[in-house]
Amino acid sequence: MSQALMVLLGMLVVTLVLRLPIGFGMLISGVSYLMFKRQDLGLVAEQVLNGLYNSYILLAVPLFIFAASVMNSGTVSERLFDFALAIVGRLRGGLAHVNIIVSVIFSGMSGSAIADAAGPGIVSIRMMQKNGYSAEFAGALTAASSTIGPIIPPSIPLVIYAMVSGASVGALFLGGVIPGLLMAVALMLAVHFVAAKRNLPRGEKIALQAYPRILLRGILPLTLPVVLLGGIYTGIFTPTEAASVAALYALFLASIVYRALSWRRFYEILVESSRASASVTLIIASAFVINYAFTAENVPGLVAAWLTGMQLSPLGFLLLVNVLFLVLGCFLDTSIMLLVLVPILLPTAKLLGIDLVHLGVVLAVNMMIGLVTPPFGMLLFVINALAGVSLKGMIREAWLFIGVLLVALVLMTVFPQIVLWLPHQMGYGGK
Repeated sequence: MSQALMVLLGMLVVTLVLRLPIGFGMLISGVSYLMFKRQDLGLVAEQVLNGLYNSYILLAVPLFIFAASVMNSGTVSERLFDFALAIVGRLRGGLAHVNIIVSVIFSGMSGSAIADAAGPGIVSIRMMQKNGYSAEFAGALTAASSTIGPIIPPSIPLVIYAMVSGASVGALFLGGVIPGLLMAVALMLAVHFVAAKRNLPRGEKIALQAYPRILLRGILPLTLPVVLLGGIYTGIFTPTEAASVAALYALFLASIVYRALSWRRFYEILVESSRASASVTLIIASAFVINYAFTAENVPGLVAAWLTGMQLSPLGFLLLVNVLFLVLGCFLDTSIMLLVLVPILLPTAKLLGIDLVHLGVVLAVNMMIGLVTPPFGMLLFVINALAGVSLKGMIREAWLFIGVLLVALVLMTVFPQIVLWLPHQMGYGGK
C-alpha cells in the first residue's frame, strides 16, 4: 500500500471517528490524497464536475426525493394506513402487519428508507402505541419494514448503483420487486410469531359498507408504481423521466386531488428537497474523488487479483461480499459502501460472470439491513429522534426482524432467479 493511499484511508478513519458528515469526510480525505501526490486540484475538480453533469441518470435522485417529500406532506400516509388496515387489520397483531403493508405500498412512491420511516412509519408507531403495543416493538418493526422502501421500485440506491455499475435502471427496478415482497413476507412471519407469543390484539372490525370508501381513498397512490414501471417498459419514458412523472403525480395528488398542500408547505418542501439533494450530490462528488484515487492506485485491479487468487465460485464471491457488507454496514454509511466499495468489487464480479442486476439488488438489501443493525443503524436513530422511542429498547426488539431479513438475503443470494425472474420476463437478458 502506497503512502498516499495510507494518507487517504487514515484521514477517512479520522473523519469517521470525529463524526463529520460523510460527504465532508470523503472530500477531506480525497483532497488530502491529491495534495500528498502534488496533483492539480483544479483538474480533478473539473473531471468530477464533468462526471456529475454528464450523468443523466442522477437527475432521478432529487426528483424522487421531492416526490417522497410531497407524499409525506399530504394525507397520503393516513390514506395508506386506512387502506392497509382494511386488508390485514383483523389478523392477530393486525397493526403490526399494517405497518409492513404500508411500507410495501409507500415504497412504490418514495425510493427512500428514511422517507418511509419519517412519514407513514411515524403514523404507524403512534397508532400502535395507542392500541397497546410497546413503543420499542413498534419502533423496531418500523425501522425493519422501512428497509423495503429502496428495494421495491423506485429506488434511490439502485439509481446510484446503476450510475456506478452501468447496469440497467429498469432491470434493477424490476429485480427489486420480488425481493421486496419476500422481505415483507419474512417480516410478517416474524410478526405472526411475536403476536402469538405475546397475544397481541387484533384491529377493530371495519363495517362492510365502509370498505368501498376506504379502498377508494387509497387507490390513487397505489397506481403510481404501475404508472412508473408501465411507462418505463412500454418505452413511454426513461427511468429518469419516470422520476419527473412521480414528482408531478405526487404534486397533483397532494395539491389538486387531496387539497392538502398549501403554498407555504410547498415552499418548505422545495427547501427540504434541495437540502437533501445537495447532501446526496456532495456525497457523490466526494466519492468520485475517492474513486479517482483508488483507480490511480489500481486498487480495483489489486482486489480483483486477490479475489481471483482465492478461486472463489460466483456464489462464494457473493457470500463473501455479503459477510463483508454486513460487517461494514454496522459501522459505515451506506454511501461509502455504494460509491466507494462497489466500484472496487465490480471487476471481480464481471470476471466471475455475476449478473450485475442480481449483484445490485443483493447489495441494496444488504445495505438496507445495515440501516437497522447496531451500533450505527441509521433508521433506529431516525425513529429515536422523531418518535422519542428508546434506542436501547428498539435494539433489543430489532434482532428478530434483522434475523428474518438475513434469511431473505441468503435466499435471494443463493437463488438468483428471485431477483432475475421478473426482469427476464420483461426481456432483460444481459450480464
